[in-house]
Amino acid sequence: MKIIKGNIVDIPNRKIFKGEIFIEEGKISSIVEKDCEENHYILPGFVDAHIHIESSMLVPSEFAKIAVKHGTIATVSDPHEIANVLGVKGVQFMIENGKKTPFKFNFGAPSCVPATPFESAGAIIDSEDIKQLLSHPDIKYLAEMMNYPGVIYDDADVHKKIEWAKHFNKPIDGHAPGLHGDDLDKYISGGISTDHECFTYKEGLEKLQKGMKVLIREGSAAKNFDALIDLLPEYYEDMMFCSDDKHPDDLLLGNINQLVERAVAKGIDVFKVLQVACINPVKHYNLDVGLLQVGDVADCIVVEDLKAFTNLQTYINGELVSDKGKSKISTVDFEILNNFNTGKKNVSDFRFESNKSNQSKIRVIECLDGELVTNEIVENATIVNGNIVSNTNTDVLKMTVVNRYHNKKPSIAFIKNFGLKEGAIASSVGHDSHNIIAVGVSDEAICKAVNLLIENKGGICAVSDNNEKVVPLPVAGIMSDQNAETIGAQYAELDKMAKGLGSQLHAPYMSLSFMALLVIPSLKLGDKGLFDGDAFKFTSIEI
Repeated sequence: MKIIKGNIVDIPNRKIFKGEIFIEEGKISSIVEKDCEENHYILPGFVDAHIHIESSMLVPSEFAKIAVKHGTIATVSDPHEIANVLGVKGVQFMIENGKKTPFKFNFGAPSCVPATPFESAGAIIDSEDIKQLLSHPDIKYLAEMMNYPGVIYDDADVHKKIEWAKHFNKPIDGHAPGLHGDDLDKYISGGISTDHECFTYKEGLEKLQKGMKVLIREGSAAKNFDALIDLLPEYYEDMMFCSDDKHPDDLLLGNINQLVERAVAKGIDVFKVLQVACINPVKHYNLDVGLLQVGDVADCIVVEDLKAFTNLQTYINGELVSDKGKSKISTVDFEILNNFNTGKKNVSDFRFESNKSNQSKIRVIECLDGELVTNEIVENATIVNGNIVSNTNTDVLKMTVVNRYHNKKPSIAFIKNFGLKEGAIASSVGHDSHNIIAVGVSDEAICKAVNLLIENKGGICAVSDNNEKVVPLPVAGIMSDQNAETIGAQYAELDKMAKGLGSQLHAPYMSLSFMALLVIPSLKLGDKGLFDGDAFKFTSIEI
């Protein structure tokens, strides 16, 4: 028998009372209203309603150790990233590694591997694979259907995947930034129930009014809290919080607790905020997560107050997994898997021959800080000996995506707002196919950064004329085999170096990783070329 005493927060009944919670065999056997000296608050644990664990650069077992310290007890996790590298084998790795901890990972079946036919991934998950995955009790839902054109224009394999989710009575997650009107109606009618990609109030409102669940996302790169939070007071029954992508240094600072604190600070009713953070994901995804009711599994957190939500203790299945800021989840052994098969490159591989003799206009990706969407802008090309090169004065820099699964010629584009004045940065975390992506001030610097990652078979790096730093990511080329404190410190040093090279972006590596995300408009670069995300087709660099 275990007893937890304090102010009990009963979210469904909108009530807070002094009392005792009795736990037997991992479940709440009774809750007694009774005066006690304890002044802290007991409430259900937080649930991150959509996250790619891989973006923390941690394997699930290491992610869990940090998440519980912030009061997160469960995630709705899309293993889309590792699936694009290793296929079903990667999904199985995430499930098995997560099971070695008490933390409640709820993985989905990745619906878009590869995300589009316009890029090279390391694996394919077709409708038959989706059928097998969804039949597994550990798979809770069909993960984000980012191929919204496939839904709208009746792609046969896309609809087979959706039909299997319906067959197994599992929710279907959405991913449709900016979609509205009749196209949105068609998307929803396909059975899509959520969207975490809303980046304006108007977009979120339309999707809510049409019956979707809207997730307020605040990750390391995409930050939509301010745009969407004013929807919560009226639509709290149909909203959830998520981080989507969270880099290790940010994860060490907080998770869903940060969004709860910010929402309450805006004067929003605490019960509405907590329903969004604790209750709605459990109900929507039918998760095996307790909600602080008699008979539930004892999943709860103890916080200092209902303002800062400073976590004192976290319980999962009645087990104390975090106490006074110290995680009690142990490190576990795991096999390192990878898929990295390209050879080192030459500087000449990064030339882009101009079709013009001297003057040329080029399409340029405009990176927007804190957003996954980009703009397409037109700039003057800088041509040296027939090669279009970076121009640090105008901040139009060369970027590349290098196929890491086969020896192929690198693709080239140009990007604005990375701000580098020296060197280059590169990453093998390049959504969604996780090819190598790099930005630099010269072809030589770009080549140096790309080869550093090829030597390490994955990672993130920064190079200058006289220095280089690399954080190896040996697990699928996207995750570390180290703990969060180690990788967090290494990442922070690399982030500092990137900013020392001139980048003004809040999270340059997170922003970099999304510049290859073809399913997000407007202009992106894949390993096969420059891609117009609005028209959903390749386009030219020179105009």
